[in-house]
Amino acid sequence: MKLSPAGLILTAAVLWGLLGILGKGAQGAGVGALEVAFWRAALGGGLFALHAGLTRADLPRGRDLGATVLFGLVGVSVFYGAYQLAVRTGGASLGSVLLYTAPAFVALLGWGLLRERLGGREALAVAGTLGGIALISLGGGQGVTVTGAALGWGLLSGLTYSLYYLYGKAFFGRYAPAALYAVALPVGALGLLPFVEFGAKTPAAWASLAGIAVLSTYFAYLAYSAGLKHLPATRASVIASLEPVVAAGLAAALFGERLSAVALVGAALVIGAALVLSVGGGKPTEAATATP
Repeated sequence: MKLSPAGLILTAAVLWGLLGILGKGAQGAGVGALEVAFWRAALGGGLFALHAGLTRADLPRGRDLGATVLFGLVGVSVFYGAYQLAVRTGGASLGSVLLYTAPAFVALLGWGLLRERLGGREALAVAGTLGGIALISLGGGQGVTVTGAALGWGLLSGLTYSLYYLYGKAFFGRYAPAALYAVALPVGALGLLPFVEFGAKTPAAWASLAGIAVLSTYFAYLAYSAGLKHLPATRASVIASLEPVVAAGLAAALFGERLSAVALVGAALVIGAALVLSVGGGKPTEAATATP
């Protein structure tokens, strides 16, 4: 059955929603957070390298290669690691919600680094994001640990995720996504390697790691890229914002994680701010090409 463009974006959102769940499952089976991040980058990078080789996609060279290596260290090593540490310290639902602070960081980075105008819509969304984080901090919830470490790792994952906008603006239209990920993900794995303590893994742990690499990375990225070719980026970003909803629902069903009523209002503010920025034009629309 061939999926529609909207169906492809929805598929990607669901697969990304599994990321924290599978990560928590792997960590529960004894795999460290940074090792989970390493295997996501290493196995996912191998799949994209094979894809790029079979399709004979042009790999970045020269300065483009240097920029992609730098992106791999920050947008993969730091981002993948911070996200899994956010899941470990705060829970899958909290980590997924905090990831969606990324559009607010995009607006601030665009204003601070690219001298893009920070209009009323952007300022309101940034304020809504900050208010949402405050409510999440005050509200907490069952099975959700809101600590300084959890918030810090979650916000770092949002910040580094936002860098996909800066990189994507320059490169996603010039190279096949598989070619870029074939370089960035292995570099990211190498960047994580010195900080990983490897241990014996059960079949259940390997199954979770394989799911992260194959489903939540390779297939999710491909589905999103394919859907985005035939769908306005604004609509794609709105559909993709279902990711934290999927993650929170699965975390509640599988791990008993439930944000309090106050924290749910905060989560709604964070996701709402992301939607406001996504449908607001320039920066957020282009940021929809990013993938977690």
